[in-house]
Amino acid sequence: MNAFVTQIIDGDTFEIEKGWKWNNQTGERVRPTGYDAPEKGTAEGAKATEKLRNLIKGKEIEIKSAKTIDRGRLVCDVYFQGKTLADYFPEYKN
Repeated sequence: MNAFVTQIIDGDTFEIEKGWKWNNQTGERVRPTGYDAPEKGTAEGAKATEKLRNLIKGKEIEIKSAKTIDRGRLVCDVYFQGKTLADYFPEYKN
């Protein structure tokens, strides 16, 4: 599924236009797999949030392989320009 990113919540959570539907649930928030950015409210968290904002806000991403829903966020593989988002954040890969 392709979607446009409308808002960045933090370094590893964002919202998409028109939302997602998976396992009879719907929502707008997405949590990419493969990396875990520092928490909001920290200096490193602010840097990760800004990096994600500059990378994908207002741009088209591709959602693949949904895993679960965590706190209202679809946890899934997310691709941008042919690479997973985790590839853009090697410092936070898990």
